[in-house]
Amino acid sequence: MQKTKIGIIGCGVISGIYLENCTKTFGILEVAAVADLMPEMARKRAEEYGIPKACTVQELLDDPEIEIVVNLTAPQVHAEVNLQILNAGKHVYTEKPFALNREDADRVLALAEEKGLRVGCAPDTFLGAGLQTSRKIIEDGWIGMPYAASGLIIMGNAYDGMHPNFHNYLQFGWDPLFDMAPYYLTAFIHLLGPVRSVSGSAGQVKREHTVTNPKSPRHGETVPVGAPMHVSAMLDFENGATATLQAAKESFGYTPRLEIYGTEGILHVPDPNMFHGAITIQQRNGETHSFPYSHGFAENSRGIGIADMAYAIRTGRKHRASGALASDVLDLQLAILASSKEGRHILIEPRSEQPAALPLGLMYGLLD
Repeated sequence: MQKTKIGIIGCGVISGIYLENCTKTFGILEVAAVADLMPEMARKRAEEYGIPKACTVQELLDDPEIEIVVNLTAPQVHAEVNLQILNAGKHVYTEKPFALNREDADRVLALAEEKGLRVGCAPDTFLGAGLQTSRKIIEDGWIGMPYAASGLIIMGNAYDGMHPNFHNYLQFGWDPLFDMAPYYLTAFIHLLGPVRSVSGSAGQVKREHTVTNPKSPRHGETVPVGAPMHVSAMLDFENGATATLQAAKESFGYTPRLEIYGTEGILHVPDPNMFHGAITIQQRNGETHSFPYSHGFAENSRGIGIADMAYAIRTGRKHRASGALASDVLDLQLAILASSKEGRHILIEPRSEQPAALPLGLMYGLLD
């Protein structure tokens, strides 16, 4: 199949794994150019991964051979950059969050529809071995009828002040609801289908933070905590199932958990922030069984959503990590905040369907 040339805007830390996979794992992709506001970062990535061109954003957008542009910029400018990419006539695949408000998300989706272009968005971890196998287990009836689920992600924050821009991690876009919850909300939709209503509660332990770590170069500095650092939610699915979600960055360490409860068993799903992990079922008779993977991509395969979009463009099918799916996830995030503020259930009108599962028996690096 003809290769799809892509360009990447944003050459920070996360770009490394994208470039690794887009240059080595997925044969349908060819990285033609990288760009960053800091030219030396773009040059470094180009040299590291053998990319032929490190350039400005405008030069990348002006390249007529590039079909998909990957947006790895900061959350606060995702929508702005996505619009710029679409106006250049390119398909766009963006890191999460899709947007920080409904208006920006609608502008991106409307422009894409107007121009006949595709929009994709992370996370694409649900296309990995762990969550694809979990989907097959459910659909094959191993746990009977799934009726409920629970997700938990508890982790620390940058309160030690060692990161030079630690204050960013205390603002919207880096908070647990917009940074970590998308993995769980996307996994819920992938495993159980669309959500029809949400209730939620959001809070934070403190409104400002003073750096007390004497090793921090910003020791003694006080910065505002601009977003809720812990949220709880109840989700009602169209199929009648319910789920709870707890996401927080108030504690320490990293504690992920996702479980699906069925009439015949309990499925312990791997961390939805990863592509791999143990998959086990507790059955009615008290026995616990581990399951091997039914699908590939157990390694860190970030960028698989871009490859899936490239295949979809060539064949005319729907791509899985779609803008519509990301838009539904954003609706859930905003509904959790609105429910917390207004003290009521929020009805959801899904824009997407449950993404299609990947086929069985794919050769490594192929998605069709």
